[in-house]
Amino acid sequence: MELCTQTLFHFNPSFSSFSSSSSSTSLLLLRPNTSPFKSNYSLNLSSHYHHTFNSSPFTVSASSSSSSSSSVAVGTENDRLPAELKVTQIEQPNSTVRLHVEVPPLVCQDCYKRVIVEFTKQAKIPGFRPGKSVPESILVGYVGSKNVKKATIESILRRTLSHAMASVTGKALQDSVRIATKFSEMEETYSSLGSLRYDVIVDVAPEIKWVSDNAHKNLKVVVEIDSDIDAQKTFEREFRRRYKSLGALKVVTDRGLQIGDVAVIDISATTIDQDESNIKNIPSAESKGFNFDTEDGDNVLPGFLDSIIGIGRGETKSFPLVFPEKWRQENLCGVHAQFTVECKELFYRDLPELDDSIADKLISGCTTVDQVKELLLQRCLEVEQTAKEQATDNAILNQLSKMVEVDIPQSLFEEQGRQLYGASLLEIQAKMTLNEQQLASLSSPKAVNEYLHHQKDNITNLIKQNLAVGDIYRRENLQVATEELIKEVENSITEFKRQNQEYDEERVKEQVCTLLLSLLIAVSSAPMLHLYMYAYLKPPSNWSK
Repeated sequence: MELCTQTLFHFNPSFSSFSSSSSSTSLLLLRPNTSPFKSNYSLNLSSHYHHTFNSSPFTVSASSSSSSSSSVAVGTENDRLPAELKVTQIEQPNSTVRLHVEVPPLVCQDCYKRVIVEFTKQAKIPGFRPGKSVPESILVGYVGSKNVKKATIESILRRTLSHAMASVTGKALQDSVRIATKFSEMEETYSSLGSLRYDVIVDVAPEIKWVSDNAHKNLKVVVEIDSDIDAQKTFEREFRRRYKSLGALKVVTDRGLQIGDVAVIDISATTIDQDESNIKNIPSAESKGFNFDTEDGDNVLPGFLDSIIGIGRGETKSFPLVFPEKWRQENLCGVHAQFTVECKELFYRDLPELDDSIADKLISGCTTVDQVKELLLQRCLEVEQTAKEQATDNAILNQLSKMVEVDIPQSLFEEQGRQLYGASLLEIQAKMTLNEQQLASLSSPKAVNEYLHHQKDNITNLIKQNLAVGDIYRRENLQVATEELIKEVENSITEFKRQNQEYDEERVKEQVCTLLLSLLIAVSSAPMLHLYMYAYLKPPSNWSK
């Protein structure tokens, strides 16, 4: 892999903590699996079904429109069936497989007998002691033939589903299995034929197709880094900011605005047009009581600072400016505008002497200004290095996503999207207090679905990156240290507790194993990269609790 570095990367480090947030955050995909983000499905006997395989007992619910209903407890049955199922597998788009399952009468009869046994154990029929033998006709009449039929169909599904799924074992994605046949259709088939037919739809692990063999080994990446990341320039700006914060603002009374002053100004702007009827206000360019530090003149519209130099307190200036063709607000690019600025207040900074006496105020614990500068520069160098590594990682991941073709299953897309949305919601909660109404609104299915729709391209790109890197792991036979997995689990649980969020430790372990971030991988001559695990990697054999 060849790496080329240029200085075009846009980066604005925060000096409050001197840290850079990577686009690949270890907690990003390890969030609480609670509503609306959960994807644990249970068998729901309606028009569509979802099923989660597990080894614990479950309850089969048999209900009808009548007033009577029963619940029959049946253990998960993965035993040998008295007859073979007929399963037809049909490949479908988006890495989805449809399984058409035909259950022969012999299996249905055996499940019916087991349901009768369970009802006998639980039913409390007048005149019969609990658990004792009850004539089948009396039992069915008491429980209700419709309830017995429903319970039998559920028992058949429970017992045969894992057998039907045998052809996709190891490929089926967790929580993606759903029965597509309506329950009413299964009832009709069972009543008329004594057998059962149903369709299962399951998402399977998508196949990774590279544009060419060993494409990842010939990867060439150009990393563009902005001059703002330059440690020396960043250090100078930060040192000046800290020094200015120690100065007192005093009112200017005998002159106009100069570089170094702070002005409180009102700004208004309109478009310039020969036809006065087409002149419009520009709301996004207007501001009242804006505190303008002249040393930040590079951050405003070019020409704005020069146009107001010399303005005095209480004075108003009007001047034309043209927005650049490349401007952060696209609707203003190239717009000719007439600005009006009124200076409400004008201050200058009364700064202390820049000597060692203020060192501790610049950075707590420092005794000399030189020590402050050395420490600040070191921190800026660390931020610069982190930004370069982050930019390199992002460039490689983006390039990898362009080198693979993946038919992404819907369940994988939704799971990834919900985890990202959950992470965003937690960040909002950490920054501001949300009341119950606000939280409910942000957590609603509508809000989540809108996020999935608007972020479709980003989510898809992230999944492709995950899968591409996972494929590289397998191709190169790379291993992940158990200690790294345990550390990520501990970090995730700590974050859950800090946010007062509920979590399932086993679920966290599973997600760490399947979507672990911040792994280090050496690819050719490239630097160590923070990359993703493949979406369905299994835990290591020596995984420890």
